[in-house]
Amino acid sequence: MHPILRNILAVLAGLVAGSLVNMALIHLGSALLPPPPGVDVNDVASINAHIGEYSVLQLLAPFVAHALGTLAGAFLTARLAASHPMALALVIGAFFLLGGIMAVRMIPAAPLWFSALDLVVAYLPMAWWGSRSARPDRMD
Repeated sequence: MHPILRNILAVLAGLVAGSLVNMALIHLGSALLPPPPGVDVNDVASINAHIGEYSVLQLLAPFVAHALGTLAGAFLTARLAASHPMALALVIGAFFLLGGIMAVRMIPAAPLWFSALDLVVAYLPMAWWGSRSARPDRMD
C-alpha cells in the first residue's frame, strides 16, 4: 500500500477509534456517576443551568473520556502509520482538541479548573503519549 494512503487510513482509523472510546467512556461515566437531578445531558442549556451542581467526580468522568479517547486514537494512528507517527498522532490530538475547545465554548459556566485541565492535558499530551507508547523506536 502506498505510504500516503496508509497514513491517511491510519489517521481515519485513529479518529474513529478515539471517538468510539470517548463515547463509550462518556456513556459509562454517565451510568456510574449520573448527572444531577433535572439535567438533560442531551441539552446544552440544561447542562449550563446545572453545571454548578456537578461533583468533581462527575466532571472528571468526561475528562477521562476525552483523554483516553485521544490516547487510543493517537496510539492506533501511530501504530498504523507508514511514516511520521508522532506528527500523525498529534493530528489526532489537534482534532480532538478542536472538539474540546468547542465543548468549552458551549459550556462556559464550567469551572475554570476543569476547562483548563481538559484543554491542556487531555489532547496534545495524550496524543504525544499515545505515539510514544505505540512506536517508542520512532520519533519522527
